Amino acid sequence: MAKPAPQSKKTSNVTSAAENGKSTLADLNGHLNKNSHIESNGQLNKNGLAQSNGQQSCASQLKVPYCVAHAVRGRVRFRIPRLISDAKYARRLEVLVSSAEGVTSVRIKRPCASIAISYKVVPVAACPPAVSEAKMRSHLASLIQLAASNLVPVELAPKSKQKPEPEEEEESSPWAGLKLPVLATALSVLGGPLGLPVPSALVAGTIAITSLPVAKRAWEAIRNERRLNIDFLDFSAIAITTLQGQFLTPSLMLCLIEIGDAIRERTARSSARQTLDLLDSLAEFVWVERDGEKQEIPIKEVQRGDTVIVYPGEQIPVDGRILRGKATIDEQKLTGESMPAVKEPGQEVYASTLVRDGQIYIVAERVGNDTRAGACISLMQQAPVHDTRIENYAAKIADRAVVPTILLAGVVFGATRSFARAAAVLTLDFATGIRVSVPTTVLAALTSAARRGILIRSGRALEQFAKVDTFIFDKTGTLTQGDVAVVCVKTVNGMSADRVLQLAASAEQRLTHPLASALVRYAEAQDVAILARDEWNYEVGLGVRAIIDGQTVLVGSKRFLQQEGVCLQCLYEEHPDLQTGSLIYVASDGELRGVVQYTDPLRPESKEVIDILQEMGMEVHMLTGDNWKRAKSAAAKLDIPEACIHAEAFPETKATVVRELHESGRTVAFIGDGINDSAALAYADLSISFGNGSDIARETADVVLMRNDLQGLVEAIALARQSMGLIHQNTAIVAVPNLTGLVLAGTVGLNPLAATVINNGSSVIAGVNGLRPLLGSSAPHS
Repeated sequence: MAKPAPQSKKTSNVTSAAENGKSTLADLNGHLNKNSHIESNGQLNKNGLAQSNGQQSCASQLKVPYCVAHAVRGRVRFRIPRLISDAKYARRLEVLVSSAEGVTSVRIKRPCASIAISYKVVPVAACPPAVSEAKMRSHLASLIQLAASNLVPVELAPKSKQKPEPEEEEESSPWAGLKLPVLATALSVLGGPLGLPVPSALVAGTIAITSLPVAKRAWEAIRNERRLNIDFLDFSAIAITTLQGQFLTPSLMLCLIEIGDAIRERTARSSARQTLDLLDSLAEFVWVERDGEKQEIPIKEVQRGDTVIVYPGEQIPVDGRILRGKATIDEQKLTGESMPAVKEPGQEVYASTLVRDGQIYIVAERVGNDTRAGACISLMQQAPVHDTRIENYAAKIADRAVVPTILLAGVVFGATRSFARAAAVLTLDFATGIRVSVPTTVLAALTSAARRGILIRSGRALEQFAKVDTFIFDKTGTLTQGDVAVVCVKTVNGMSADRVLQLAASAEQRLTHPLASALVRYAEAQDVAILARDEWNYEVGLGVRAIIDGQTVLVGSKRFLQQEGVCLQCLYEEHPDLQTGSLIYVASDGELRGVVQYTDPLRPESKEVIDILQEMGMEVHMLTGDNWKRAKSAAAKLDIPEACIHAEAFPETKATVVRELHESGRTVAFIGDGINDSAALAYADLSISFGNGSDIARETADVVLMRNDLQGLVEAIALARQSMGLIHQNTAIVAVPNLTGLVLAGTVGLNPLAATVINNGSSVIAGVNGLRPLLGSSAPHS
């Protein structure tokens, strides 16, 4: 039983300290009302909530209503409805509780209005100033009230409860390699055009050291691949011009080579996938029942056959069957099912799903990465890792041009006996300009996309965006909003729609079920007053019974009202179209008053985006773990053909669909946001997720829509196609002048410096042209 805790007093000391920014969190905690208290015997009703005399044990008269959902020695879980709607309050509460002496861990689940707090257990015989468990809970209850004050410094971070991890070594900047080429160029300018007395040996030595990486790459290609590559041409031209004392030419070449490599590294994404572990996303400790006693143990110590206890607001840590208890479980992130499911003894439950209401005892059958969620991660890690750089057009051109260029240089030297003219031929290669312009264009496109709220992780992803011809959308949370919304209210027996909505919302207030939250939001949007609720009782998976305005109100499922003896025939006579559908039934004083229709609505932009993609010639599929009925209903609204619907699909099925489409010759993009989508994301040619998607989905995705708006797909496609067009355009900008230079060098002759100007000039023009995506970018929409 939880008794109301009086609101904490804001003393003048607290006010002045907070206003002056001089008070610490401990100072604020010290000014709490000493009389505030909370009592709990740790007993739970069948719904997992503390109760007294059949009533919910909530301190409803306080500024911040709360109740004790669960309490054992060293750990207490409060349910605080305000957490759902007030992110700033949640942050303030986390700061305050984390700063309290003796607190070892704090976990807030805002969707469940839950905060779980673990603290050090003080022995009974402990002497003052040790704090007893009762005083600790009293103190925590006071913090719940204090967090409502704007005087709490939210900007202060909670004190660390763990040992700091050693900082990772900073990765070297891709631009670090430019130091030597720039130095060589500076020395060449000082000793050349400016005529300063810079020793030639110093300039030549600097160029030699700077060119070592180029020479190394050329040698490795000869040794390992038995071929001459573009680095061989570069090094040959650098060596010849340096030996002739034309230091500015090789210096500029080295600068351009290094700039191209640096930009290419900047646009690349590491091909090594980060190792993901399911256990990392779950709670550190779990409750188990062994030998009739409840124990809290590290999650990694849970074994098959253990009886695991899961309380409201907690994630299920294992796959198994319910031994006893009943709960409403949100499986959306794993299965894609938009509505929470009611699970009873004998039914199977899965790790990573969330218990919204109720308390269950589970016999663990699979643990860790052997669970279904763990299998998703394993499947994702087994997916092929693609080259993360854009296709190297320069390398292809260079491979084909190396031997002809060397032969031409040899012919020119044989005919003229001029090293300078031979060096000019070697300098006029196509690849240098393309090696600069391609990554410059990609970097500009990635930057432009980021300004639009589209995170494209690599050049390869940009290239794939331009090639995609098939889009596969997950339904729940991707095409739909992933949350319940009320559609309308239908009435019977003469009661108005506003009154039916008022009774329903009043009965459901402060419950954590998505339907309850949707009802309250809809009532507030319709300016319907929420009435006070007297005695009430919530039955998991059925509904709620409450006394409102002296009436006994029932709000819940069809089965719930039928069990209570309410006749539903009048509804079907007045509204025959409501025989099926997503409905909440409302009755008062034993008579049906109406129903509330709800749905998981489509995103506002979904229809427009699908239409645009189809007009572009894209094939659009919808893939979901939801049932066929809901899948077909959503697809019909989006004009997606039935042949392109894949419903009731578990993660391995999603990955199979993606693979089959890919193997049929399609270039496939998959868009999803849940754990159940991670495998399909990994196997797609292009994977796309949302900024608010699951951690695993975001890590797997090549592209993240940070604005959580599907319109980003259309913008990204346009940007990718523009960028690929510029890359081909830049190829022509580089090729034409260099071909002309080659003709001149092979016939009338061309000075190496003039050849460098042609080669470098075309590279600069192509590079500037590649910046056009930045010129056309705009700030992200709000």
